[in-house]
Amino acid sequence: MQLTHQQTLPVTQAQAWEALNDTSLLQQAIPGCESLTPSGDNQFEVLITAAIGPVKARFKGKLQLENLQPPTSYTLRFEGQGGAAGHGKGNAEIRLEATGPRETVLHYTAHATVGGKIAQIGSRLVDMAAQKMATDFFEAFNARLQERYAVVAAPVPAAAPAPQGLLARLLAWIKGLFGG
Repeated sequence: MQLTHQQTLPVTQAQAWEALNDTSLLQQAIPGCESLTPSGDNQFEVLITAAIGPVKARFKGKLQLENLQPPTSYTLRFEGQGGAAGHGKGNAEIRLEATGPRETVLHYTAHATVGGKIAQIGSRLVDMAAQKMATDFFEAFNARLQERYAVVAAPVPAAAPAPQGLLARLLAWIKGLFGG
């Protein structure tokens, strides 16, 4: 299985790098993650409950960060055992690209192989589950980034009193569209 995608993050490249290396933030963002514990230099033990098609299991695994090029890229190697549900292993290439003062694009390509009951489900369901986990991760990760690095919004100018009546509100809206 291969999964390639990119995600725009609302933070600087340095902030994105910091967040990608923050185990508590990652644990909150990884779907089904029960624990993410350092076990050595750039090594972690992880416990995740995941559903892949009709198979739901707790996976105990190891993560290893390699080829670290702060704050630009690294390789993530992973392997996990889910008991009778099966096992998986693979790697992901992660690359950060600053595209604005507070915007970074995270590019990733993940390769994985699975075995056991998970492999019997079929690659289509496994791919769909992986895509859903990635989508759920980035939604949660972006929410955590916004909480951590929130920018105070500029004050909104006081609005003029709203015109009364539907026709008056509609005309005011149209005037606003055309700068009138």
